Amino acid sequence: MNIRIEALQQALRDHRQRLLKHNVYQSLETLDDLKLFMEHHVFAVWDFMSLLKALQRDLTCVTLPWVPKGSPTTRRLINEIVLEEETDVDQQGLPISHFELYLRAMAEVGADTAGIEQMQTSISEGKSVNAALDQLRIEPSVKAFVRNTFRIIESGQTHTIAAAFTFGREDLIPDMFRHLIGDLNKRFPGKLDTFIYYLDRHVQLDEEVHTPLALQMVDELCGDDEEKWQEALETSKACIEQRIELWNGIRNLLPSEA
Repeated sequence: MNIRIEALQQALRDHRQRLLKHNVYQSLETLDDLKLFMEHHVFAVWDFMSLLKALQRDLTCVTLPWVPKGSPTTRRLINEIVLEEETDVDQQGLPISHFELYLRAMAEVGADTAGIEQMQTSISEGKSVNAALDQLRIEPSVKAFVRNTFRIIESGQTHTIAAAFTFGREDLIPDMFRHLIGDLNKRFPGKLDTFIYYLDRHVQLDEEVHTPLALQMVDELCGDDEEKWQEALETSKACIEQRIELWNGIRNLLPSEA
């Protein structure tokens, strides 16, 4: 592995460990707790697709007439992830996006999808992300998380978008979801088939396929530019800290914390 990637991962170790040791995972003691978690976490599932689409826009050709753009390896990475995130398969082998799969999992446990549906409606009506968030009555840490994602996207700095995608999501999610899966299996055996499938699918794809290629993408985009590596590090730290704040916000809403 590239020495700069290793150095960046080392610099993120403490932030990563604080997130993985967060007590929100153990605080999901009832199905109502899990419903509340999903009603807030779904916004992170949703805004992930905009991070991915920003990279597809910047690193592949999505305009006409088509011309080859960027590294073929990076193009393949992005297009593979888009395929799997936007049109993966469900337990029956039928096409579905991971976001829609998450909504199905929410319906399965009786979680309220009104907030995320209101967000989608506002976006479809042409409202900005910030305006759509302003209309929502939801935990402030959720709004802050989504706003941070879109600040990074709107910066136009592809290397920092890639850093947020790689170190704030793909490289982080397998370990984070393992903590969640282990506790869910113990607490609610056999009751969360779609949600467990969603989590397992992410662990498998992100760890085995997406993360190695995403690390290579960051390496290619930052190259020998020390300033870009520093910006990638700062962005990655900010994303992990924002996730910790999201977990804090959710935990503080749980009855056990009231």
